[in-house]
Amino acid sequence: MRLDKFLKVSRLIKRRTLAKEVADQGRISINGIQAKASSNVKAGDELTLKFGQKVVTVKINDIQDSTKKEDAAQLYSIIGEEKIPE
Repeated sequence: MRLDKFLKVSRLIKRRTLAKEVADQGRISINGIQAKASSNVKAGDELTLKFGQKVVTVKINDIQDSTKKEDAAQLYSIIGEEKIPE
């Protein structure tokens, strides 16, 4: 599945266009390698996302084409979350 679609389906980022912009700015990496919006992700991959003043690392548990809001958090596990010092 494409990275931007996974971010939208998992609700880590609300809109696919926003997910594409964030990825194209180089703020997302998959298993330590900088990713583009069109990069493929699979279960077991580790994503690192830079949101403003924090870095979130998540592990992908499952890939689904669509999911309910209540079930979206089960698609990933948060491994770490840290603030970036200003």
